[in-house]
Amino acid sequence: MARKKISTTVYITPEQNDALHLLHERTKVPVAVYIREGIDLVLREHAEKLPGQLSLVDSAQRRK
Repeated sequence: MARKKISTTVYITPEQNDALHLLHERTKVPVAVYIREGIDLVLREHAEKLPGQLSLVDSAQRRK
C-alpha cells in the first residue's frame, strides 16, 4: 500500500527540469520519484544533524 504523500512546491532550474524530464522519458519513472529519491539522499547525508533516537549500537560506540 502506498504511503500518503504531502504536496509541496519546489523551484528547479530549467536545466534540472529538462534533465529530469529526459530521464523520465527514457525510464518511464515519474519525475516526482526522482525528486523524492534526491531528498532521501540529502537527508541520509545530513542525518547526524537531525534529531533522533540513538540505536543501541550507536550508544555503545559513543561510550568508548
